[in-house]
Amino acid sequence: MLDYDLHCHSTVSDGLLSPTELVARAAERGVKFLALTDHDDTSGLAEAAAAASQQGMQFINGVEISVTWRSYTLHIIGLRIDPAYKPLAEGLHTIRSGRGARAELMAESLARSGISGALTGAYQYADNQGIIGRTHFARFLVESGYSKDVRSVFKNYLVKGKPGYVAHQWASLPDAVSWICGSGGVAVLAHPGRYTVARKGMGQKTLRELLSEFVDLGGQGIEVVCGSHTPEQYAEFARYANEFNLLASCGSDFHGPGESYRDLGRLPDFPLDCRPVWLAWEADPFSSSDTLLTSSGVERVEAESINR
Repeated sequence: MLDYDLHCHSTVSDGLLSPTELVARAAERGVKFLALTDHDDTSGLAEAAAAASQQGMQFINGVEISVTWRSYTLHIIGLRIDPAYKPLAEGLHTIRSGRGARAELMAESLARSGISGALTGAYQYADNQGIIGRTHFARFLVESGYSKDVRSVFKNYLVKGKPGYVAHQWASLPDAVSWICGSGGVAVLAHPGRYTVARKGMGQKTLRELLSEFVDLGGQGIEVVCGSHTPEQYAEFARYANEFNLLASCGSDFHGPGESYRDLGRLPDFPLDCRPVWLAWEADPFSSSDTLLTSSGVERVEAESINR
């Protein structure tokens, strides 16, 4: 089992737990290396790092960037980023500024199908009013009795061809990867299984074109083990990782109790022959973004003790 969890969300984006609560839950479940990867926002990283310090946990700065590639919406994770890097900070601000307008259009679409009050209702679930997204609308729809749970919302609403769906232009793939790499981070393609199994999802040819372009731009990793992947997909994306010389990443994609495919921590190990993403920073184990944090302060440790 892996004691790394490199993909999760707090109330800064669309999670249910604050950064402090999220870190505490991760620690309870045996996570020793945690990255907080909120959508398009890094404002929870300082709080999470402080909480990790109290837990004796190694914390890794992260973010999950919304991207439009061709007709697809993708998510690119940045690990070991510098949140103060100006192009990254400005790029994320631009993405966030478009979320409000999209939310208004989503509410109008739902209203045309007979669901009123969705905009106000969604904002009630957004602790960070600058990050309003589909999950906040989903929670409103569940609370209002339109669906039994958040997962079922995405079968009947908010996706292409359903009420509440609104096409949106996010960041470009070249921009997202350049922001991450320019900040000193590692770019990882998040949950690729979601792009291939969805209705009108990518075929193998398109996926290979995406991965080829991603690598050419400087992308270094792909999520092999994540909350929404099946064991068969672990093996499938391990093969893609090897084919495209990508490092394997792992993460629960945890949003909150009862809403996620998998809880924080205790992720199954990688298939054989995977090279874990933390190899990308083995040569520089003492970066300020992922120094081992202990309850007594910041402590540097030998490389072999943190790169396992």
